[in-house]
Amino acid sequence: MSQTIPTITPNGGVLPLDEIPRLPVQDFREFLIRRVRSGGRVVALFAAPYAVPNRIRDHAWGAAPHENDQARLFAVLADGKPPTLLVASSVVGGEYSSITPECPQVHMFEREIAEQFGITPLGHPWLKPVRFQPPCPGREGLSRHESGGKALPAASSFFSVEGEEVHEVAVGPVHAGIIEPGHFRFQCHGETVFHLEIALGFQHRGVERAVIGGPNNRTPLLMETLAGDTTIGHATAYAQAIEALCGCTPSPRARMIRAIALELERIANHVGDLGALANDIGFLPPAAYFGRLRGDFLNLTAALCGNRFGRGLVRPGGVRFDLEPDRVSSMLGAFRLAMEDVHQVGPLLWKSHLVTDRFNGTGVVSREQAVELGLVGLAARACGLERDVRREFASGFYADAQAPCHTWPTGDVFARAHVRWLEIEQSAQFIENHLQRLSDGATPVPLGALAPSSCAISLVEGWRGEICHVAITDTQSRLSRYKIVDPSFHNWTGLALALRGQQISDFPLCNKSFNLSYCGHDL
Repeated sequence: MSQTIPTITPNGGVLPLDEIPRLPVQDFREFLIRRVRSGGRVVALFAAPYAVPNRIRDHAWGAAPHENDQARLFAVLADGKPPTLLVASSVVGGEYSSITPECPQVHMFEREIAEQFGITPLGHPWLKPVRFQPPCPGREGLSRHESGGKALPAASSFFSVEGEEVHEVAVGPVHAGIIEPGHFRFQCHGETVFHLEIALGFQHRGVERAVIGGPNNRTPLLMETLAGDTTIGHATAYAQAIEALCGCTPSPRARMIRAIALELERIANHVGDLGALANDIGFLPPAAYFGRLRGDFLNLTAALCGNRFGRGLVRPGGVRFDLEPDRVSSMLGAFRLAMEDVHQVGPLLWKSHLVTDRFNGTGVVSREQAVELGLVGLAARACGLERDVRREFASGFYADAQAPCHTWPTGDVFARAHVRWLEIEQSAQFIENHLQRLSDGATPVPLGALAPSSCAISLVEGWRGEICHVAITDTQSRLSRYKIVDPSFHNWTGLALALRGQQISDFPLCNKSFNLSYCGHDL
């Protein structure tokens, strides 16, 4: 293998594209496998057009590559202790040897690259589209390609299990409630689930394509809709990427306000999830209380910026709303009242035998499986893994105020619920400490031009887990590729594994214990 050392960058760092090593594809493959086997983790793996910067915007998305086209694969890895970000790349043509058989963490990334660029990872075990792409002229999907002499599965293909008393149960993509489209295909023997396959991406949102050629006034609005319940998380990741490319740093006050908003977003969603988990087992008192309290925390975000989900607050260079003393005082009063109610309701959940009987041992994902799949966020921490961007890759205000990382070893529904509870307490203490100690500093900071032909990497610990934004500019300082990895992209396969060997009636509870994003996956 070549001795070229991949570039190391901090979170929120920027690199000239020419400084990112271009390894031969076999060396690139071996580098990823070797690093993951030694304890590294794949943060992002994606392709960008090579030598034709606007091709990703102009060609039919998912169509086979034009003649003589090449793509540049980029890999971002978290590696070492303390962890650092390693960046490497490789230029490929129409096919390459799949990395997935030896590194399962990349199985979804390789499927995504195949459907977006028509590049086939030869030997991939299940190369069906990640998303249900619109049909392209003259091409009906990946099933027309060949890999190792076998036709690749189409989007409508599913694993099947045969045998006496084995049957399928199909759920969705249209659901009986306010929920986005997603299809769940269960292979069952009686009530026991042998296998769950999840199919998403029915909306064809095209956010990554829409960003190309920016940034412009519309770009921050797109970022705020990547996953509506993670508005602050994604907006902050975008802002950090643009600030890195512009070479500017927001004021300490702006960074603190962003962090407070991010922790409010975390509490609101964790509280809501605890209520939903209680509802799934028919334990109505905490379900009702936590559901109401979620609204109280959303209202605090509205008091901060006028929108319950935080839209309009975070922008590159800082924040658009400041906090005067009177508003800080009123928010603190409302926050303390809400937390008093949280502490009154919490014991109902944790002291009930109904909860422990249904949560303990249900939907288990082992630590080894979490490592193999590259799970992130609370799903990883519930398996005992200390994965938290606020500690591993602290940036913004967290660089000066690192938070503890709460874990639980059992990997079941109880673990995922209990980690939420621990993080509610942690975030509450953070807000209590810092809301009344806002730093001085003008906001926002003026932005300059984006660095041309550069790559910026931004990580944020959203309430679900690690959010990754990678921004690449062309020679004219415009965005030529913008890659977004929502934590759900890493974790949906974890839900599928959690159902193996479970009763099919456990699915709603397991699903809610992960509470992954449909829209954050469909980019």
